[in-house]
Amino acid sequence: MVLGHTLDALLSPELRAHPWVQRYWELRGLTAPLFLLVAGFAVVAALGTAPGTASQSFGRRARRALLLLFLGYLLHWPGWDTVHALGWSEELRSLVFAFDALQSIGVSLLVGAAVLVLARGTWTRAVMLAALAVGIPLASTWMWSASTDWSVELRQAVGMPGSRFPLFPWAGFFFAGALAAHLLRLLRSGWPQGLALVALGSGLMLLTHLLPADWGPTSAWLVAFRVGQGFLVLGAVNLAPPVFSRLLAPLGRTSLWLYVLHLPVVYGWAGTPGLAGRLGPTLGLLPALGVGVALLAVCYALARLGKLIRGRRHSADSATWRARPVPMNGTPMRSGQRI
Repeated sequence: MVLGHTLDALLSPELRAHPWVQRYWELRGLTAPLFLLVAGFAVVAALGTAPGTASQSFGRRARRALLLLFLGYLLHWPGWDTVHALGWSEELRSLVFAFDALQSIGVSLLVGAAVLVLARGTWTRAVMLAALAVGIPLASTWMWSASTDWSVELRQAVGMPGSRFPLFPWAGFFFAGALAAHLLRLLRSGWPQGLALVALGSGLMLLTHLLPADWGPTSAWLVAFRVGQGFLVLGAVNLAPPVFSRLLAPLGRTSLWLYVLHLPVVYGWAGTPGLAGRLGPTLGLLPALGVGVALLAVCYALARLGKLIRGRRHSADSATWRARPVPMNGTPMRSGQRI
C-alpha cells in the first residue's frame, strides 16, 4: 500500500508506460480490496469462540469505528484557504466528506459488530454475514440510482460517480472477509484453513471467468473477482511457514497508523503539498522505491514510538491508582496475608 502510493506519486511518465509497470498497476488493484477483506476477517477472527464475546467487545469496537471515521475525514481536510475560497458549497462538502477506505471500514465495523451481537447462533451469523457479503454488491447499482437526490454527504457514503470507496459495493469486501473467518472456525488452523481459502478463492475465480466481465464501479462481478484473488492471497499466507507471519506481524499491528501517517506525506494535507507536489512524477524506479521503503520505515518507527508512549502512560496510570492492602490494626502485613 505504501509503496504503491509512493510509486504512483513519483514515477516518471516514461516508466509508467513500461510493460512491467503496467502489469504492476493491474496487480495493485487488489491492494484496497485486500485491505477491507482482511479488516473484516480480523474482526471475526479476534472474537474467539467464547460465548458473549461479541457483546462484551461491542463498546470497544464501536469506539474503534468512530476513530476510523474521524481519521478518515480528517485526512480529507482541505485547509482553511480552500474553505474560505469555496464557502459552504457542495464542492467543499464533496472534498470534506469524501468517503475513503477508513470510513468504509468504520461503518462496516459498526454494522458488523451489531450483527455479531444480534445473531448469536453459528449458522444465524453465517446467514446474516452472507446476506451482507452478497447483497451489498448486488444492490449497488440500485442504491447509486436511489441516492441521486440525497445530500452530497450521503451520496459520497452510499455511492456516486467520483466516490472512491463507497459502502456500495466496497462494504461487500469487509463482510466477505468476516464470513470467511466465521466459517473457517469449523476447521483446524494452519493448512486445513489455508487449503479451504485456496479452494474458495479458486472457485470464485473460475465463476468470474465463466461470467461476462464487468469492470464498472458498481459491479458485483468485480467484487467477486477481487474477493477470489484475496482468498488466494490469504490461503497462501496460511500455508506459508509461520516464520513469515512472525516477521510481518509487527507491520500488520501498525497498519492503521501506517495508512494514516503516509497519506499526508505522499499526497499532502490541508493545502500543504506532499511528495506528489514537490517531487512530482519525475523519479526513476530505484529512487522511487528507495523513497517508498524509507517512508515505510519512518512511518513504522513513528507508529511504534506512539504505541510505546501510550503503553508507558497506561502503565503509569495503572500504578498510580492501584489499590494497596492496608491492615486494619496498623501492624505490618506478612507476605501473602489476605484481608
